[in-house]
Amino acid sequence: MSCCHRLLGAAIVLLGLVPTFGQRQEFLPGPSFTPDAVLNGSSLTGWHTLGQAKWQLNSGELTGTPRPSGTGGWLIMDHSFQDVELFTKFLCATGCETGILFRIEKTPAGGMKGTYASLGEGDTVKYYDVATDGSGKIIERTPLGSGGGKMRIALPPPSEQPKRSTPRTPNPYSPYGQTPGVKYPYVKPNSDLYPAQWNDLELIFDANILRGDQNNGRESGGVTETSTGYGPIALYIGGKGDVQFKNVAYKDISDRYRAPEYTAPDFRRQNLNTFYYSWSDAVADFNHDGIPDIATGPYIYYGPDYTHSSEIYLGETVNPSTGWATKAWLQFAGDFTGDGWSDVLNCKFIDADMGCYLYVNPKGEHRRWDVYRVLDKFDSERALLRDIDGDGKMAVVYTADGYVRYAEPDPASPTGPWVVHNVSERGYDSAHGIGVGDINGDGKPDILTAFGWWEHPAVGSNQTSWKYHPEVFGRYGTGVGGSGMAVYDINGDGLNDIVTVLDAHGWGMAWFEQKRDAQGNITFIRHLIFDTLNTKDANAGGIAFSEAHGDVLADMNGDGIPDFVVGKRYFTHLDDYADPDPYGTPVLYWYETVRDPKAPGGARFVPHLIDNNSGAGSDMTAADLNHDGRIDIITATRFGTFIFWNEIHGTKAKVQKPSKGQH
Repeated sequence: MSCCHRLLGAAIVLLGLVPTFGQRQEFLPGPSFTPDAVLNGSSLTGWHTLGQAKWQLNSGELTGTPRPSGTGGWLIMDHSFQDVELFTKFLCATGCETGILFRIEKTPAGGMKGTYASLGEGDTVKYYDVATDGSGKIIERTPLGSGGGKMRIALPPPSEQPKRSTPRTPNPYSPYGQTPGVKYPYVKPNSDLYPAQWNDLELIFDANILRGDQNNGRESGGVTETSTGYGPIALYIGGKGDVQFKNVAYKDISDRYRAPEYTAPDFRRQNLNTFYYSWSDAVADFNHDGIPDIATGPYIYYGPDYTHSSEIYLGETVNPSTGWATKAWLQFAGDFTGDGWSDVLNCKFIDADMGCYLYVNPKGEHRRWDVYRVLDKFDSERALLRDIDGDGKMAVVYTADGYVRYAEPDPASPTGPWVVHNVSERGYDSAHGIGVGDINGDGKPDILTAFGWWEHPAVGSNQTSWKYHPEVFGRYGTGVGGSGMAVYDINGDGLNDIVTVLDAHGWGMAWFEQKRDAQGNITFIRHLIFDTLNTKDANAGGIAFSEAHGDVLADMNGDGIPDFVVGKRYFTHLDDYADPDPYGTPVLYWYETVRDPKAPGGARFVPHLIDNNSGAGSDMTAADLNHDGRIDIITATRFGTFIFWNEIHGTKAKVQKPSKGQH
């Protein structure tokens, strides 16, 4: 899981790629939050100064000029905060020293103290506890210990932490597109601080961690001794050069908003449970009564009313603030043993017991199911169940140990280790973004990740690795790529296209239009569906949300054209600010595929809100549960597992405009 690799930050993810490391990337606009206020105009009402510096605001651009004395000066906000987000662009001229001070309190000697983010030292933000004298001169500067990650309260020093019962096994092949020596279609952007140039910076001070995300990806953090400090924010200028700030925006994150619960009239919501057991679900007729049932976490819920359940394994809920439902990270159903009864395959991503576990259906016996570990390596946060060989049997498509691969039961021993087939060369595994579909039109399923696609070999071929076609199907954020990648003819031109989330732990969704030249060479053109909160005019329906980790392809309105269902994962890792907009409304949308010759690429996606109090986990399931000809949606989240019964009666749902707090 990316919890183990992404360290800190409320990320503002990357828009573009760069040709060489060291060249700066094009930034996504603005903060990853909806600000309470933005510093604009030319008045500094609500701020006051201290020390030897001149501050001037002109059309939203703030300039600080130090006095010759070199003691520095402060621009201090009159308003106080405890937990706060702040975004700014800043340019520190040669010789300048600058930074931002939080939770300012007066000292007995008449000065002030607080937690300081220094912006003028080296290639990253540095963090200190500082104190000043009465004139504003910094007289004490104590470096903070580094920290953050997937937690709200920083851990104690390593010597005081409990030892892990199962040590994590190092993986030399990073599932985030950063394995040394491997040539990717992406080049990791340089997010260092740039001297004498504009830099983007987002700082979040929550509890006892001050997190910084600079230039869309270079993250850092400092840990204070207390989470109870309270006071204003101040900007500092010292040294010999000027500093400029613009687009200064902030949000008091002690004030949280949750939109009133809403389910669209075209859907009926049913809670299967209200606890966090799973991030996944699967549908099959597990009890042989001819009616689809739902597996989610440790339970089977039996149709047609889904009010009765039984355990697959011992059911224990997970604390959503501090833990992950690892036993049911990804869940699949199928007759994997070949005995005519549907089994359940659970796959997990983290810790020494990672892998896939086969729970064998007890054929109507009222007991928990026998379990077998059939795969011992698994690096995917999303995987798919597909027939890859054309033999009518399903295989799990995933990444592990550096490879894009698929695995299927050994017919001679289906509960033993499964047969693994490597598709890629080693080093191309990716935790985020995976798809299966016929890209080149030869009738065989190809496999996709955020790094491109691998062409299914011809029948009878003995090649070990499939032919690789590099493409950029995602963006850098938490690693590279989104969630599921759906392959179908989006614009009706006879060529299969792709729709996918760009960053499962950040922002963006797009469809990729397939094009072919006279020689049949395949390329793709990216068409954004939504980007960030700050690109409303460019977002379909004016809607954007982060952490779009779960999705599924389904024809929701019965027009014969597949649609894309996608939801937001609520505080996608843990209950903290290590990801962008973690507490945004947990929406679930279906994006209608509309073929429109006037739209770019000949198609557009129209968002329809299903619900705003559920979202998604790692994936979701689409199935016609009641055989009424309409596709229903099952989603497992931190709020429990839900069925959304599709009640669209031949008419298309109206686009739901977002209310306050709903993106």
